[in-house]
Amino acid sequence: MSMRQAILSTFVLLGTFGTAGAVAATTGVTTGATTARTSAEPSVAASGWQRVGDDMRSGISGLAVTSHSGGAYRALIALDNKRPGENRIAQLTYHPGDSGEKAAVRPLDWKGGAEPIDLEALEKVPGTSDEYLAVASRGLVYHLELTADGNAVEVRDLSPLPAIGQGDNFESFTLVSLHGEPAAVWADRGEGDGRAATLYAAPLSFNKYGEPVFGTVTKAAYRAPYPTRDVRHASDISVTEKGRLLIASASDEGDDGPFDSAVADAGSVSLDGSGRVRLTVAKSPEVLGKFEVHKVEGVDCVPGSGVAVLGTDDENAGGAVTTARICD
Repeated sequence: MSMRQAILSTFVLLGTFGTAGAVAATTGVTTGATTARTSAEPSVAASGWQRVGDDMRSGISGLAVTSHSGGAYRALIALDNKRPGENRIAQLTYHPGDSGEKAAVRPLDWKGGAEPIDLEALEKVPGTSDEYLAVASRGLVYHLELTADGNAVEVRDLSPLPAIGQGDNFESFTLVSLHGEPAAVWADRGEGDGRAATLYAAPLSFNKYGEPVFGTVTKAAYRAPYPTRDVRHASDISVTEKGRLLIASASDEGDDGPFDSAVADAGSVSLDGSGRVRLTVAKSPEVLGKFEVHKVEGVDCVPGSGVAVLGTDDENAGGAVTTARICD
């Protein structure tokens, strides 16, 4: 076992997995039952949005919380810019409750490789203080390391996701640990009635060169319960400490909107006796929060808090950040 594998194996999800419902039938996918919320409205609201920018180049396409102290959340954020020299990654500092104010954003340099095109997801490598995996929309995985001075990220490795399907467009990626075994979960975003999101999951390790190595891939289909118009069924993914699978979905009618989005309790992730990652997707996913006017593309649960930090990419209107208690 490499040092990185040993580090990852120490990051263990606590508690038991929540209930989930029926799924699309694929290898490693199970069915179960869910209890629908009696109220028609979700029980969670955002605590107050703060702007992170005011134009197309400043929206948040992915985020990874790095710390929470003194009432402030700090995170690295991905930006889906495509032109040379435009910012791809930045450091965010957000103080909840200051609605209408701007969160602090500090752009970081990109070193060690060509700038990515359309970076859509970002996840901290569990058990490390300075390593991240970022995913571009076509399925390229960037293993990044934050430089010692905190002013840049450096590319350690570049490799494709496994089992990429025809037409896949990725906006979601997260890392979890199942009974001490690291795993990755990611998704093609899907598109409207004609294309459900495809969820993927696989065991994950790193070789001695720092390259991510994916094991056997499990797939499942997912359709968002909300929104229902011009919907991207999976715009980001997070997994709670109890193993619940949270999926953000977003409505996008163009660069000027209107936008709408929600986060749903979509099921759970587990590990079977053979070491295969098992996806359990709810037949009737429970909507935990609706976020009108915004296109949520970043969701990250903060360990030990029950709180998620949410980031949006509102295209010509820029981006915004908030918190919501949806990770209990």
